[in-house]
Amino acid sequence: MTPRDLRADTAPRAEGGGRYSLALDPGWSFRDPSGGVLTTVALRAAVEEIAEPAFRVRSATTLFASRIEAGSLEVVVRVLRRSAAAAQVEVALRNPGVDEPGLIVVATLGRDLDRGPDWPTFVDVEAPSVPDPELAPHLPDPTPVHAEFRPPIFESVDVRLALGHRWWTRDFPAGPARLARWMRYRVPQRLADGTIDPLALPPLVDTMPPSAIQRLGPEFRPFVAPSLDLTVHFLEPVTTPWLLVDTRTRYAGRGYGAADVQVWDEARRLVATATQMWIFRRAPTGA
Repeated sequence: MTPRDLRADTAPRAEGGGRYSLALDPGWSFRDPSGGVLTTVALRAAVEEIAEPAFRVRSATTLFASRIEAGSLEVVVRVLRRSAAAAQVEVALRNPGVDEPGLIVVATLGRDLDRGPDWPTFVDVEAPSVPDPELAPHLPDPTPVHAEFRPPIFESVDVRLALGHRWWTRDFPAGPARLARWMRYRVPQRLADGTIDPLALPPLVDTMPPSAIQRLGPEFRPFVAPSLDLTVHFLEPVTTPWLLVDTRTRYAGRGYGAADVQVWDEARRLVATATQMWIFRRAPTGA
């Protein structure tokens, strides 16, 4: 399969009145379309609706309310509040003609604020000590979820193992529920100013459940993990195509899993964080 261009495939068409449409290629799917990719679609519509170049997406929370299929999508943007410094929006996305909610994104967009040198500026966490991406081992193309299933989305993302084990091989020791991977898009997502499109981040962080398998060990029974939500905080401009996605599952119990992510660039700058909760379900037989 030829790698796809995320920016081109997630650019919605304005229909007027806060409405947008899109035909999403199934190449951006796990089994169903990636929730991170759908979040990117919604945020692109929000950015277009606000139409203020100085406003960057600062935070976004997605609620996955009902199933969405690849193909035709309809997007509706509602501006909740707008000031000189920031705007808050609600975006609804679903398949046309479906009487279900699909997903809802609530996002804040805002300009950089120059508060002066006496305002707080710090990062109180350190990047993990891992090999650079060129030295990290390649993962298969596409990277499996488990031995029997290889999601199409990873045809478009180059993935290298920075910390953890090849979880689908069934010959690794159980350990901490942590997995760090270098990721980059095979079709570059660089903008005209030389930075990497920040809206390329949600699909990369929407990859958290395999960190749980690191704790479960090689005898785990394969599962699928439909997302309930996804929150992304966009911290710094992204300047390198390789991003280190460091994931930890903090909790698994009562049928649910909860994880968080730190995203670092090649210079070990913290560029984003994310959190997510999902439901554990058994993998379909033969899937």
